[in-house]
Amino acid sequence: MSKVPAPLQPLDNRLTRWMAKHAVQALRLSLGIIFLWFGGLKLIPGLSPAEGLATDTIGLLTGGVVPAAWISPGLGLWECLIGLGLVSGRWLRATLLLLALQMAGTFTPLVLFPDRCFAHVPFVPTLEGQYIIKNLVLIAAALAIGATVRGGRVDPEPR
Repeated sequence: MSKVPAPLQPLDNRLTRWMAKHAVQALRLSLGIIFLWFGGLKLIPGLSPAEGLATDTIGLLTGGVVPAAWISPGLGLWECLIGLGLVSGRWLRATLLLLALQMAGTFTPLVLFPDRCFAHVPFVPTLEGQYIIKNLVLIAAALAIGATVRGGRVDPEPR
């Protein structure tokens, strides 16, 4: 832990308390906006940069049982539900379950389609691979939000 110069200590304390008070809400809202935005793109054919890879992945995983024309809108609706749950702060447990299931699916292209996800497996991701790998940050944000569903909070004070 770095030491703050004494004259800056009151400011540091105020800022740290403010961040602790607002961090989880900021994570929840920003994560919700991301899911609403990306989910909304999937509802309109041809707008989502992930549409092709998502359609191919779900098509392969379901053995072609789900019609390709339903995959992107269905995934978009799923993501919009996650986004609405996060933005509203309602039904967070159910929302985080939907998010966990969706995130598990997002990593499958790394295994199923490594040639599309990596220019050089496994160290040089393509743009599609980067799109998938960034989900690690979304998962971490969801974990922080999930840690507070029973009334937990971020505590700015050292132990």
